[in-house]
Amino acid sequence: MRFASLGSGSKGNGTLIEIGETLLLMDNGFAIAQVEQRMARLGCSPDQLAGIIVTHEHGDHIKGVGALARRYQLPVWLTHGTARHQHRLGTLPQQHYFSSHEAFAIGDISVEPYPVPHDASEPAQFVFSDGDKRLGVLTDVGCWTPHIERCLSGCDALMLECNHDVSMLADGPYPPSLKQRVGGRHGHLSNAQAAELLSRLQTGKLQHLVAAHLSEENNSPALAAQALAGVMGCTADWIAIADQEQGLDWRDVV
Repeated sequence: MRFASLGSGSKGNGTLIEIGETLLLMDNGFAIAQVEQRMARLGCSPDQLAGIIVTHEHGDHIKGVGALARRYQLPVWLTHGTARHQHRLGTLPQQHYFSSHEAFAIGDISVEPYPVPHDASEPAQFVFSDGDKRLGVLTDVGCWTPHIERCLSGCDALMLECNHDVSMLADGPYPPSLKQRVGGRHGHLSNAQAAELLSRLQTGKLQHLVAAHLSEENNSPALAAQALAGVMGCTADWIAIADQEQGLDWRDVV
């Protein structure tokens, strides 16, 4: 089992998960040429994908899904709520619906979706598993629930949103309405919120901890890593950062 990021942030998101013979793309906020280039950097290509699974309908996660699916004849998995925004996807070669309360499989990958508080129609995040090791993903969420804590406890790898530093957001260039949205209960997690959630999880099995979806205007990798490292009792350089431009190289979960 391994995972990598094509890029993470407000300009586009995409995460690769590979288990056995199955390579899956979670979200795609990039144009086809960029996906091809970013996947090539990781030693793979879109024609190897088993499909695309979508978290929600915001542009930085969905705007490249339809075009990539049509070019490479890829199936797409999404919630019924996300499908209400079909105009952002266009016609898809294959369209499969999932419930955020029911686990299912895509090839060799076990997918455990769970609902999250975010300002989208029916957003979900995921725990991916090979039946033994578990990768938890949580981004695009304004707060967490006891159910989220249960889903993410005991993971072997975790990608966790560290969107903003509270002071930087307050003093930054965003208009008041956007600051309120980002910092609200259906917006995005701050570094401090991510650290508090992490402190509530069972983290004894963690091999990888990745800070994701960092704001370029309202955060820095150093601040995000420092917040998570403080909880883990590790050095900041052990915390990986999913970068907007460079993504994240493959991480093996063994």
